Order: sequence, then structure tokens, then C-alpha cells
Amino acid sequence: MSKIGTLIKKTYRVFKKKGFSGIMAKLDEVSAVPGKTDVIGFYSYIMETDEIKFNIEEYENAKNGPVTLNWVIPEMGVGSGGHINIFRFVTHLQRLGIKNRIYIFKGTSFHTNEEMREFLREHYNILSDDIEVYNDVSFMKFAHGTFATSWNTAYFVKRFNNTISKFYFVQDFEPYFFPLGSEYMFAENTYKFGFRGITAGDWLKDKLRKEYGMKTSSFSFSYDRELYVKKEKRDNVKRLFFYARPVTARRAFELGLLSLNEIAKRIPDVEVVFAGWDVSNYEIPFNHLNGGSVKLDELSDLYAQCDMCLVLSNTNLSLLPLEVMASNSVAVCTRGDNSEWLVNDDNAVMVDFDPIAIADTIEYYYNNPDKLAEIRRKGMEFAESTSWETEAKKVYDAVLEGIKEDEEENINNRR
Repeated sequence: MSKIGTLIKKTYRVFKKKGFSGIMAKLDEVSAVPGKTDVIGFYSYIMETDEIKFNIEEYENAKNGPVTLNWVIPEMGVGSGGHINIFRFVTHLQRLGIKNRIYIFKGTSFHTNEEMREFLREHYNILSDDIEVYNDVSFMKFAHGTFATSWNTAYFVKRFNNTISKFYFVQDFEPYFFPLGSEYMFAENTYKFGFRGITAGDWLKDKLRKEYGMKTSSFSFSYDRELYVKKEKRDNVKRLFFYARPVTARRAFELGLLSLNEIAKRIPDVEVVFAGWDVSNYEIPFNHLNGGSVKLDELSDLYAQCDMCLVLSNTNLSLLPLEVMASNSVAVCTRGDNSEWLVNDDNAVMVDFDPIAIADTIEYYYNNPDKLAEIRRKGMEFAESTSWETEAKKVYDAVLEGIKEDEEENINNRR
């Protein structure tokens, strides 16, 4: 086996052990020849062209029933943020009267639908029990709308035509997850499939509309009001949180580490708290706490015990800034259209992608606590003004409008 093939397999096993879940399946399981990496087999779904045709009888039978949606999701592990957000919107749409079904594409973890249901009950209790779940797309049948939720699922939805409308639930610009190579292109091509995009925020909405000609609408973010509540800091220790994900390039771990090292030189008594990933294998010469993967119900208090929370992002903003604000801390976020559709100089501390500039800004606010307190207050007010119910209604309206338009324009051609 090549050194690259060996590295890929070892990397995957580390991720699997740590609970990593994503679009990747075990390369060992797609190897036609033991010991060799089967690239053709692994990406075979990209080459599949067999159409799953429109079933007029199923369509007619569904006409007088509730609007139904198929959601095609990638393999999942424990606590995937992307899956939590999908399930959050699915549950809200169910409450609004839409019938939802969830299907896994290229899954390997669940052998039966009931096994998948039990996993969801244990690890994703945000998902309503009255939603149908299936461990494979082979169970898929007619729905008024069908959602792709990641770039690889889009390849299946592309050929699934037993539906009126095709939607793309886009939470980030996924080509940016990869170097500029094959997977970048595989992901980028999915924005050219003609789906209706429903995106997390206006940055993605505008980007996909302008660059790929997609019809797009967007929703904004809120936070879980049971998990993230206002708390007070219990001591006077200068404490700085960093969302540290060295395995996720778009979270700019190296940039953050350089910034924090500079801050520690200027403010020697500051304590840095790392959370998001175990950083024990990294040389960190300043006073810090390695929190690793923190339980969800402990995060709010952790944020509140920190004066500021550094949350860097080179792609779309995560939910973290709002969760930080709701916990009575201050989010420090990078500037750019990918962030400023939600955060700004009023509700967060905004920084440029430069370690010296980040250190300068954080040092300034440590020296000006009154101004930091004002941002904390405005951040809390902003977070409290948001609502998942409001955002779910936006998705609901976009889905119904899209299905209505597509049914009027295209359904007679399918009879």
C-alpha cells in the first residue's frame, strides 16, 4: 500500500475512535483488493446515473394528504452539530404540519431501521419520535420535496426524481473542507444540480445564488434555551476560551494558537481554556487548561467563566457565538461576509485574520472592561431576540413556496 493510503486509513481510525462522523466510510470496507485503496469503488456513487423515476400513482395518492419531505443525510456519529441542526429543523417542520422521513446515504453503522431509531433516541433526543427514520435510501418513496443535506447526498438526490421539488439544506460551503482537488470539485459540482438552496445565513444564500445560479433562501441562528442560560463569573481570574479544533482546518487552530501565545506574553496572568478537541499533543508554553470535548450541559458555565471566547472561522459561522452570548460571555469572531451576516461590532468583538491584530484587540478589551461589559450586554440582548421557531417558519414558507412553484410548472410534463 502507498504511504498516502496508509495515512488515510490511520487518520480515519483515529477520527472513528474519537467519535468523528462525516461523509467518509471506512476505506477498508470498499477495498476490492485487501491492502489497496479502492478510489473507484469509494466514489462510485458519483458515476451512478440510473434515474429513480417519478411515480404518478404515488403522487396522486399523496395529493390530499400532508406535505411530505424526504431528508437524505450522511452517516452520523455521536453529537454531530450538523445533524443536530438538521434534526432541529425537521422536528419544527413536523410540528408545523409537514410529514418528514429521514434516510441515511451510504451508511454502515445501522443494520436495521429500529437500530437507527434507538441510536437517535439515545444521542439525538432533539428529533421528534413521530418522524420516520430509515437506515438506507433504498426505502425512499415519493415525497413532495426531497432534501440533500451534504455534498455526497446530493448525488443521490440528483437521480431521485420521485418528488416534486429538490432542496439543498446547506450549512456551509463544503468545497472549502478540502484542498483544491478532486473532492473540492465533487462538492462544488453539487451546487450546479438545480436544487433549491435553503442556507444557514445570508453569506451562503448570496454566494450560491451569485456564483452558481441557485434559487436560494436562508434562515438565521438561535440557541438551545435549556442548555445555554445566563450565568455569572465566580472569580476574578482573567480567563480566555478558545474553540480549538486542530483537525478542522476551517477553525484556524494555528492562527489561534499564535494569537494566544502573544496574548500570554502581554498578559502573563491570563488563563487559556481549550475545548473542542484534545490538544495534549501540542506544545503550548503558556498557562492553559486542556478541556478536550466538553459535555453539552457543561458548556454554558464554561463560557460564562471566561471573559472572552475566541471562535475563529474561515467558512460559515457556527452556532457557538450565539451560545457564548446567551451564556453571558463575549464572542470574539473573525471579520468577513461569512460571519458578519450574524455578528458585528455591537454584539461581538470582531478581529482580522492576523495573530498580532487579534492579540491587540483582546489586550485592548482587557484594558477597557467597561467597553467589554457593554458588548456582553448587547450580545445577550441579541441572543435573546432570536428564536428557532421563527427560523423554522422561514424554512417552512420556503419549502411550501418551492413545491407550489415546481408543481405548477413541471407536474403536467411528468404525467
